[in-house]
Amino acid sequence: MPVNARDRTAYRADERTAHSMLTDEDRLRMLKANLPAPTELPAVSRSLPLSQRRSRSRLGVRRFIRNQLHVLIFAVLHGIFSIYIRLRQTVNLVCYQVSSVLYYHHATPQYIRKDIMGLSRRPKHLSAILKTEENYRAKADLDRLIDQTAELATWCACAEIPMLSVYEKTGILKKHMPRVYEAVINKFTFYAADQHPTLSVTSPHRDEYSSSSPSVDEGSRGHLKLHLISAQDGRESIIDLTKTLADMSQKGKLSPRDISIELVDAELSEGIMPEPDLLLLFGPYVELSGYPPWQVRLTEIFCLQDNESFGYQVFVKALRKYAQAQMRRGK
Repeated sequence: MPVNARDRTAYRADERTAHSMLTDEDRLRMLKANLPAPTELPAVSRSLPLSQRRSRSRLGVRRFIRNQLHVLIFAVLHGIFSIYIRLRQTVNLVCYQVSSVLYYHHATPQYIRKDIMGLSRRPKHLSAILKTEENYRAKADLDRLIDQTAELATWCACAEIPMLSVYEKTGILKKHMPRVYEAVINKFTFYAADQHPTLSVTSPHRDEYSSSSPSVDEGSRGHLKLHLISAQDGRESIIDLTKTLADMSQKGKLSPRDISIELVDAELSEGIMPEPDLLLLFGPYVELSGYPPWQVRLTEIFCLQDNESFGYQVFVKALRKYAQAQMRRGK
């Protein structure tokens, strides 16, 4: 029941004076005047029939049984789903282990070429995402990343894929470009002795690191370009390019009509890297981890379900899947 205007004004004036204007009797009178009548109180329990009021359990037995039934149904569904996931993971892991034995390269380029010989097409630019491990020490984790990069680069060289880009979120590989170059060259030598292709290691906004030896014939033995990128080359590069284009437009150096998708694509391709044909993930699901978003608009992304390891079988399966994919280009 709303308080009338006179009582509200009197109470607020009494409150401002620290309750010195009204007596206790006045406050009690105001309270009784604004309380609802007993007949206006809700009587839901009285309106119910006597039989329905008696049917209610004071101990809540029905509610307890209903809750337990819900818990039982949830436990059964959760158990069935857990069994399915475990069976699927077991079957997939066994298949991956068998595949890794059947399609092992044995550090022989001829075996790698044989595995991809029947493919109708191969990517000209392959990209891969490598991740750091929290349970590794910093030095051991860096050695692992460099070794995996060298292995992947050697597989690409044997498969005659001219460009490989490796994404590592923190950028630790970019800080050790000489070590990466030496590791890849050593892996080339281990696989193909002196008949290995030439190599150049690059990174955005950094000088190219390559061999200057004139004894290697690049035309007959091939050349691999290894490009190292990190999260810094993703959204931050797009933001920097946007600021640069806006600043040039405000200063009259560039017309707003000249800013197009083709211009942005050309600048990002030249400054960061061209768009890869195939993106390879060595994980159970697609997690880009800050990979440059502009470069994956039309890229085929491949990962193996329930796979947690870096392996040659993932590389071979990705190339075969790419060869079978239909490139509709949005059609």
